[in-house]
Amino acid sequence: MKRTTGRGTRLLVVGVFVLSLMVTLGARLFTVQVVGADGYRAAASTNREREIVTPAVRGLVLDDRGRPLISNRSALVVSVSRTTLLDSADEGRALITRLATALRLPFATVWGRTQLCGTKGAPKAPICFNGAPYQPVPVAQDVDPRIALQIMERSEDFPGVTAELQAVRTIPEPLGVNAAHLLGYLGPVTDAELKASSAAAREGRAELQRTDRVGRAGLEKEYDTALRGSPGVTDVGVDIRGRVTGELSSTEPVAGNYVVTSVDAKVQAATEKALAKGIKEARKRTDRGSGKKTKADSGAAVVMDVRTGQIVAMASWPTYDPKVWLGGITDTELAGLTDERAGTPMVSRATQGLFPPASTFKVVSLPAAVQSGYNLHGSYQCGSSYQVGERAFHNYESEAYGTIDLHKAIVVSCDTIFYKFAYETWLRLGGSDNHSDARDPFVAMAKAFGLGKDTGIDLPDDVAGRIPDRAWKQAYWEDTRKYYCGKAKSGFPEVAKDDPSRAAFLTQLAKENCADGNVFRGGDAANFAIGQGDVSVSPLQMVRVYAAIANGGTLWTPHLGKAIVSPAGKVVQRIAPKKAGTVPLRHDVLKFLQSALRGVVTSGTGRGVFAGFPVPVAGKTGTGEVYGKQATSWFSSYAPSNNPQYAVSVVVSQGGTGATTAAPIVRDIYSAIYGVQGNRIVKSKAALPGGRPPAALPTIRPDGTIQTPEGPVASTQGLPDPRVRASR
Repeated sequence: MKRTTGRGTRLLVVGVFVLSLMVTLGARLFTVQVVGADGYRAAASTNREREIVTPAVRGLVLDDRGRPLISNRSALVVSVSRTTLLDSADEGRALITRLATALRLPFATVWGRTQLCGTKGAPKAPICFNGAPYQPVPVAQDVDPRIALQIMERSEDFPGVTAELQAVRTIPEPLGVNAAHLLGYLGPVTDAELKASSAAAREGRAELQRTDRVGRAGLEKEYDTALRGSPGVTDVGVDIRGRVTGELSSTEPVAGNYVVTSVDAKVQAATEKALAKGIKEARKRTDRGSGKKTKADSGAAVVMDVRTGQIVAMASWPTYDPKVWLGGITDTELAGLTDERAGTPMVSRATQGLFPPASTFKVVSLPAAVQSGYNLHGSYQCGSSYQVGERAFHNYESEAYGTIDLHKAIVVSCDTIFYKFAYETWLRLGGSDNHSDARDPFVAMAKAFGLGKDTGIDLPDDVAGRIPDRAWKQAYWEDTRKYYCGKAKSGFPEVAKDDPSRAAFLTQLAKENCADGNVFRGGDAANFAIGQGDVSVSPLQMVRVYAAIANGGTLWTPHLGKAIVSPAGKVVQRIAPKKAGTVPLRHDVLKFLQSALRGVVTSGTGRGVFAGFPVPVAGKTGTGEVYGKQATSWFSSYAPSNNPQYAVSVVVSQGGTGATTAAPIVRDIYSAIYGVQGNRIVKSKAALPGGRPPAALPTIRPDGTIQTPEGPVASTQGLPDPRVRASR
């Protein structure tokens, strides 16, 4: 009986305890959900954390002696707090109206810059704001200091408006350098890039931020990661409308590194000047073939260190002002850069331009012919023409030289000997019945020199060119057969109305390509041997070929970067030269080629241009024939011929013969490098002292000041920069 009574008492105590807990919990819930609801709701609305990202100062791009090719400058930037705009009854329209008036900008422009990209009513990028919705919005850059001061002194009229110095991109143009195609430009980050960047961040790589501007071309794109640095991050509390309620924590941004290049500003400026001058002079002459003024519509020049593959200078014409990208490019300006009538200035002819190499290609064909069994020291008939099947292939201007050796064949640029080599080799390989390139020495040698594929240069745009072997012929025919068969039936009426003979030629060509355009004919082999027909190369590829001949057969991967250096001068990474391969040249063949190329300059097609020139140059002229156009002018070379250091290759589209247009440009470039004035060397005038690139990297002091030959240069230029347009 006692046992039952005790158990009941314990149950009663437990029940009372549980009931009291439930009452207490209920009271607490009532207090939280009813009594304190407004307070907790307010607190919750202000306790969300967000990050405000401060972009890092972007690193500089320097030439080989420290001269800034791309730099930063201080700019007064006016920004508006979105919190202030959101707190206004009219969402800030009155404030923006006053601000636009003070800045002397249209209201629509300033208002558009406050709108978040992707939101309803926002203008398209780059006008809209691509940043986070809770951070200040920059609405004007390069503001006049007097205007900025007036705005800041009238804070009651401009609440939430700030004016501060920020680092923005600039193009210093040292010594008058243009280098538009090398430098590149920046653009806003895209949603696709942000998504890819987030995935990369999970693997430990740097993550892009919405406010970032990333490289879109040239060195800005190729070395974007090194130049960008690490952004600063400020954690802030924001309410449900995106208004900032307080700062929680902050980390400072880390400036981007500097990229030291192999480009020398003096040589680059001289190369650009020589190319522009040569094209201007060419236009004064009459073209031999057409009897009209030479068009000289585009061109390029490349200077390479034959011992390392480093690019010392690279120029393209037509060019444009690289500052056009600073502050945002207009639709009209962009259209001008891509306008074919203006020569498509945005295209780099040095890396993207494709041209028939013409006789400069014979340095490839000669060792191929020797490999095919022809005697290097034999004598051959250089007639005015050579019969290939039913067609006669002519020497340039049908000149005949009689029986000559291969040394003279290079010196005077005899085509018919090379036609013979190529055609007889084609016959031995099976003629039209042979569908394999496996045993073709001409194709093999061209590919061994790196032709037909991109060079691997550290620039985004690098064309592969075309080596039209049997495999290419088959693939091209399969892709174009339907088109050519259609044209074989219809002809070319759109051409015939203005040029009946050209229309007839194109129609006959269409019929041949429709029927058996995949066949590698004897004529294809003959054209291949002299760099004509479908063979196409870039100037960068050809300078690489001649560099390999100069250095003994090493094929370097062309590159512009020498080192990555911190803003305080610490070497982060040295970019070592990269060997791409070795060209299979017999030692005797190599020496023979070197001797013949020197002979071109002393007694051959280049003799007139380089007469009395104090620097021994070896090189080859080329005159490329393009149907319906004037001849393409080439000169590819290296110097000094007895101890090679640099290779220079120049091409001018529709520029006439190689000797009349391209060769004088090459002479001017070597003159700048070595300080040639008249027929003597003036060492004090040499762009490169001693004719060699600097062995050491530029000196960068701990405060970021760069020591250049012209004196110390600050890492950030001062305010203002009158060459840059004010933000519109």
